[in-house]
Amino acid sequence: MRPVMASEIKSNEDYVLERDTVRKRTLALKAPRRVAVGDHITVLFENRDTVRYQVQEMMRVEAISDPRAIAHELKTYNELVPGDEELRATLLIEYSDEKTRDVWLRRLLGLEDHVYLEVDGAGRTQAEFDMRQVSAERISAVHYIRFALGAAAAEALRKGAGAKLGVDHPEMKVCADLSAAQRSALGEDLRAP
Repeated sequence: MRPVMASEIKSNEDYVLERDTVRKRTLALKAPRRVAVGDHITVLFENRDTVRYQVQEMMRVEAISDPRAIAHELKTYNELVPGDEELRATLLIEYSDEKTRDVWLRRLLGLEDHVYLEVDGAGRTQAEFDMRQVSAERISAVHYIRFALGAAAAEALRKGAGAKLGVDHPEMKVCADLSAAQRSALGEDLRAP
């Protein structure tokens, strides 16, 4: 999948005129790409459209119009655009209570070695975490992850194979079977240029 280019980004003035339509379309795209893994982990698989939306929203919220600042946002968020035979995602650790969240962000140290995507007939792929977000004291509540699937798993997902997303950390063992709609959305992303 190719990265989002500056030429695809609208000015804040133009974006605001169509924001409601873009927002509805993007939320519909995100829905099947959002996977709840247990009660406290959510994984949102990203693609060019979700990344472009995020850049536009950051520009709007922070009133960014300088081309250098826009280029910085594109560089940052384009890291979430998947390459060939891979999926990229944002992993969120969600606890509504701040104290509970702080306890779990310490208990889940080492999570970067315990998140996987398993595709029927093609095996398990461990998530690769952005190590800039990992510390020795506690983990972040938000992580950017990559699944380098390889040809067999990518092809199996494109064809609709069953798949599950899981965490096998000693402090948290949870798994979610991907629905047909979720597998279809990921298969579309694996076909995208």
